Amino acid sequence: MNYNNFPENFLWGGATAASQIEGAYLEDGRKPSTVDAMPGGNDRLKIVNRNDFNWQIDEKKYQYPNHFGIDHYHRYQEDIRLFKEMGFKCYRFSISWSRVFPNGDEEKPNNAGLQFYDNLIDECLKYQIEPVITLSHYEVPLNLIKKLNSWANKKMINYFVKFAQVILSRYANKVKYFITFNEINSALHFPVLSQALIPRTGSKNFKNVFQAWHNQFVASARIVKFAHQLAPEIKMGCMILSTANYSYDCNPENQLATLHREQDFNFFCSDVQVRGYYPSYTHRFLQDYGLTEKSIDWTKAEFKEIAEGTVDFISLSYYQSNTIDKINKREIVPGNLTQSVKNPFLTVTQWGWQIDPIGLRVILDKLYDRYQKPLFIVENGVGAKDKVTAQNKIYDDYRIDYLKKHIEAISGAIYDGAQVIGYTPWGCIDLVSSSTGEMSKRYGLIYVDLHDDGSGSCKRLKKKSFYWYKRVIQSNGNNLSEKDLNY
Repeated sequence: MNYNNFPENFLWGGATAASQIEGAYLEDGRKPSTVDAMPGGNDRLKIVNRNDFNWQIDEKKYQYPNHFGIDHYHRYQEDIRLFKEMGFKCYRFSISWSRVFPNGDEEKPNNAGLQFYDNLIDECLKYQIEPVITLSHYEVPLNLIKKLNSWANKKMINYFVKFAQVILSRYANKVKYFITFNEINSALHFPVLSQALIPRTGSKNFKNVFQAWHNQFVASARIVKFAHQLAPEIKMGCMILSTANYSYDCNPENQLATLHREQDFNFFCSDVQVRGYYPSYTHRFLQDYGLTEKSIDWTKAEFKEIAEGTVDFISLSYYQSNTIDKINKREIVPGNLTQSVKNPFLTVTQWGWQIDPIGLRVILDKLYDRYQKPLFIVENGVGAKDKVTAQNKIYDDYRIDYLKKHIEAISGAIYDGAQVIGYTPWGCIDLVSSSTGEMSKRYGLIYVDLHDDGSGSCKRLKKKSFYWYKRVIQSNGNNLSEKDLNY
């Protein structure tokens, strides 16, 4: 098949998040966010899901790699120049709420924090790189969470809407693409990241998860409506953590379980944000967790807001597919905040995530058929332990192979009829992992000399994949070969 199906205006780029790269966590008026209280290491999510976790920062007991990130706050000009050298058409990043409103509830924003984003956006535009801004990417001002507990508190809505309106009003004439909440559906498995729900505030009680979702749906709808009234040319998107889901076999019970997983995890949040109403299977979804419609604090006025604030495009992350077997106990493998039955037809990454490029084509086809809205792949990539040679070279052929096959899958989905508008591989520059707090789990096309223990020069090095992706962008996806690369 000819895989040169990318439109001329296709948005090639890369993606990061403020809490994972910026550092400077107490500089220029910024105060801690929830991520700043999460320690580094493989046990990160286990620690924050313990009954005694209380959002306290204890530097004597734990290391907090997000406090420094990769020092992007002081090195953003160098990083954007490297993105330009690769040929980026766009760059997806997030804005730290606690850099703009340090406590989350101030009357006026922090001008020093806004100045940083002024500079960052202007630096992108200087190189004709389209900013793609995520308004909420797995962090909330720590003070606000200590005050309100979590997104299950409706008071969060107004505080977040105020923050978002400041950002939209300030950058409406410079930024076209905004995303409201990062991987909003991930709360089904780890609500601590997107909803700040921990055991003390009911993370194991689905009622709180669902209430937090509803509050985020209302907040998103208000922001979308505000943006459309402010500047009709602005495009507002939702974002889901997407997986292709397969039944392990043709057992009807497994087929039904797979359908329900697709509905509950892949489609529920986007059904609400794209269509503007709760889907028909909501009653079944609630009942599966012992709830009814009366369990949730929602109103007709809020339903109306959700209907009036539907998004313009669907953005998504994709890392792996999941296989479902409800009948038999089979080997389980990890994934991006999910678990799956091991698929015998797939290989896995160094972190055990199943590699399935065709699954990306499957989910793109399903999403476009379901919604008929533009699709934007804003996260995709492979975490690996890269090795640096004595000549400061990183031969990451495994990353090139992973990205190549997924780009082929995107082109295949476009051939199938899906409208895909862009692709931003995750962690285009090495950053701190959100799930483990590690630097050694590297996704980047650019190597950052920092290590899990905090040591390193912070120097940036171009990996082999840097030059390969540059060629891909130059050819608009037509040349995916790594032959004759000058590296």
